[in-house]
Amino acid sequence: VTQCSIWSLGYCPQHPVGEVTHVSFYSLIYIHAMKVKVLSRNPDDYVRETKLDIQRVPRNYDPSLHPFEVPREYTRALNATKLERVFAKPFLASLDGHRDGVNCMAKHPKSLSTMLSGSCDGEVVWNLTKRECVRTLQAHEGFVRGMVVRFCGTSFFTVGDDKTIKQWKMETPSYGEEEEPLNTILGKSVFTSIDHHQKEGVFVTCGQQVDIWDEQRSSPIRSFSWGVDSFSCVRFNPVETELLASCASDRSIVLYDMREATPLKKVIMSMRSNTLCWNPMEAYNFTCSNEDYNLYTYDMRYLDKPFTVHMDHVSAVLDVDYSPTGKEFVSASFDKTIRIFPKDSGHSREVYHTKRMQHVISIKWSSDNKYILSASDEMNIRLWKANAAEKLGLLAPREKAAVNYSQKLKEKFQHHPQIRRISRHRHLPKSIYSQSKELRVMKEARRRKERNVRKHSKPGSMPVVTEKEKHVVTVVK
Repeated sequence: VTQCSIWSLGYCPQHPVGEVTHVSFYSLIYIHAMKVKVLSRNPDDYVRETKLDIQRVPRNYDPSLHPFEVPREYTRALNATKLERVFAKPFLASLDGHRDGVNCMAKHPKSLSTMLSGSCDGEVVWNLTKRECVRTLQAHEGFVRGMVVRFCGTSFFTVGDDKTIKQWKMETPSYGEEEEPLNTILGKSVFTSIDHHQKEGVFVTCGQQVDIWDEQRSSPIRSFSWGVDSFSCVRFNPVETELLASCASDRSIVLYDMREATPLKKVIMSMRSNTLCWNPMEAYNFTCSNEDYNLYTYDMRYLDKPFTVHMDHVSAVLDVDYSPTGKEFVSASFDKTIRIFPKDSGHSREVYHTKRMQHVISIKWSSDNKYILSASDEMNIRLWKANAAEKLGLLAPREKAAVNYSQKLKEKFQHHPQIRRISRHRHLPKSIYSQSKELRVMKEARRRKERNVRKHSKPGSMPVVTEKEKHVVTVVK
């Protein structure tokens, strides 16, 4: 208390301490008018229920109190992007067991851990994701050209160079029991591919023509041909299950309806397509892998031009498979690399390669959207992560929250130059790097020549042809 207040209480220095001589009337009025503020705290707001709980930290989210929030988030996004590249180790395992190049693979529709593979010496090897071969059988004389698992998962079908279609039991035979096929159908020509209907006991094969078979009959219930000498691939649509598409040797992609007697229509491209795959979430869209180093995504209703051209490979693309979400697909190429493309992007987001991996012939994306399986020339099947920097195994809730927070920050700042440069950078083998550089120079030279010819030609005589329109010759209905 100050001196004036002491005197107002009537304190006199001549008297002993603690004595009050008199209290004035005005001092009583002053005490009555004074406000007293009391701190009130509710323990529920800041005390933990148990010592295992996380401490509660009060935060005021008023933007005016956090003037450096965006710079701080940018720094965190930059660090998260750098750490993602540090921890990007996609290769998981190599599955050995074949004695020749692996030609085809098939996923099990009911079991995530089961996968089938067929090689060039007639074997079919079973692999579990615990990385061991559990069953080997001599399926065909010569190449196994194609294989597919029945929709219920109880059996699978194989086709080979010996002109036969064989149906095998999924269960391993008991001790002493011979490995015999459930059913064998002898065809008139070599079959190159096979696929099974999603709901019914019907499957389709292709070779010199496209044949639709019933499992209970030994002759096809319907055959399609459109002046083509051979087909390389045929696939059922997983959504509109009566539709199917095939790649033919005359550079065409042909669409069929099982309920009709003739094919629907076909699109003829400038170069041959090797395989195709339907988008499992969008009924009308499919992507085909082409010999001209590109992949093309079409809408089957508008085949005049593809709605996306996917460019990055430096050699022929041999196989393609969609992720179960339908948002991305993976491609296998003759240039010894695997690339992952977003379905609506012209360039890949990821490229996988190893020193030992040779020409990649077959590729599959696992049904849980976590893994990619690749089969290549040098007798190996490789297991990769679909997301290169993803941490496998169980995550604590705080780890999940940190991962989600980092992901959102990277999305928020993805277009900033430094973050974009770090996230896009990939080390490539020297041969692929030099080839891609050479292709870029050639493409730019062609573009420059076209521009100069158009500049010195009569106006309108040299129309501009877009990249999408260049590769389609015609559509036949």
